[in-house]
Amino acid sequence: MTATLMDGRALSSKMAEKITADVSRMKAQGKEPTLATILVGDDPSSKVYLGSKHKAAQKTGIASQSHSLPADASEEELVSLIEGLNRDRRVDGILLQLPLPHQFSERKMIERISPEKDVDGLTSTNTGRLFYGQSDLVPCTPKGVMELLHHYKVPIASSSVVIVNRSPLVGKPLYHLLLTEDATVTMCHSKSTDLASTTRRADIVITAVGRRPGFVLTGPMVKDGAVVIDVAMNRVDGKLVGDADFEAVSKKASFITPVPGGVGPMTVIMLMQNTLIAASRQSGLLLSSVVQG
Repeated sequence: MTATLMDGRALSSKMAEKITADVSRMKAQGKEPTLATILVGDDPSSKVYLGSKHKAAQKTGIASQSHSLPADASEEELVSLIEGLNRDRRVDGILLQLPLPHQFSERKMIERISPEKDVDGLTSTNTGRLFYGQSDLVPCTPKGVMELLHHYKVPIASSSVVIVNRSPLVGKPLYHLLLTEDATVTMCHSKSTDLASTTRRADIVITAVGRRPGFVLTGPMVKDGAVVIDVAMNRVDGKLVGDADFEAVSKKASFITPVPGGVGPMTVIMLMQNTLIAASRQSGLLLSSVVQG
């Protein structure tokens, strides 16, 4: 068996066309969707991630603003910037790039963002809405994973799903999204014992650990025909790789995401979709094709 690659680049390009068309329709009605990003410090990886997000915004016609503060900025400076963007009616979405320098409480700063502009879906208001299955502004990576599963027609209802991650960015939102679609979900983490026996029973394995050396998910840990979603991205000897031993796992799985080119592009395009959703909500110009995905 050789797994079918779940091509996030191709799917994100297809979605970008749809979003671009909706952005054009919104502009024709007098509203320009606008994303504002905030970077505190000069972390090289954060700069690369933000660069890809601004490039995607430009490609889809979404206006973007880039705001930066030095690494030694005070809490008051960051709060002032966030609250100014909250008040700015031209800005529809606010993205606070994580991680923040050590002097900041990330949770405290995230909660300063207006829930209606929280395009990362991380405020307690939006995570609460997700808990009840009522949120459009869902964290971008989990939302991208779900789009891939839907696009490739992977059965979710009644499937056994194992998530190897319990973070607020990936694991916890995914748990609720999958549960809403009637999957049986197991969440594993650093304190879980005998991970291999758990993953071997799963129809779908989603791993997002991102630690090396060594593979988190090896061939013997996956049952024949399983679907494997690799969210992680590690740089080893100058090469980007995920959590899974791709060569071994792809010989057993029915579907697998490549790294790079799988979940990563989906995360970026979901941010564009969330920005458009936020703009439509705040302007009253509902674009059903986007809101419904």
